[in-house]
Amino acid sequence: MSDALAAEAWAVYQAAECLHDEATVRAAVARLAKGVSATLAGRNPLLLCPMTGGVVLAGQLLPLLDFPLEFDYVHATRYAGALSGGELRWKVIPSTSLAGRHVLIVDDILDRGLTLAALVDFCRQQGAAGVHTLVLVDKRCRREAVIEADFVGLAAPDRYLFGWGMDYKGYLRNVPGIYAVAGAVADT
Repeated sequence: MSDALAAEAWAVYQAAECLHDEATVRAAVARLAKGVSATLAGRNPLLLCPMTGGVVLAGQLLPLLDFPLEFDYVHATRYAGALSGGELRWKVIPSTSLAGRHVLIVDDILDRGLTLAALVDFCRQQGAAGVHTLVLVDKRCRREAVIEADFVGLAAPDRYLFGWGMDYKGYLRNVPGIYAVAGAVADT
């Protein structure tokens, strides 16, 4: 990425509206961990992290889950650095067999629902015994797929969001909170 894009991203961050600060996000992650523990402890689940957005949440969630589990990842994207989603592209499928497993998909955001619905369908096609979904942010927008997350950390309006795994043109995933681009309505 160019220095100009990095400067643009920094300017976007400086002008953005903080919707959920770091303490609020951490409290939501702890609440999610309790819900997951109550539901999946004792089921030997496989946590499946969609790259790249889910990596920050997964990294924060894993140490809070005090039971045996396995972890793997999948890389399917509709964005590829763009601000709006396109056709789903599969880059990496899980190396762990999903057959007979309880799978928990851990992702950053549920917006239009196309990517998460495709991931759920993939897990079912691979023979998963059960598929659960967890998202840090449920964006209140028009869904293009019929799906709701089983575990939701926070809600946010239909704006372009970044931080805590969500990006702005490939940058700002590392921002310790959930921010909305100033004046921007999402086009995802």
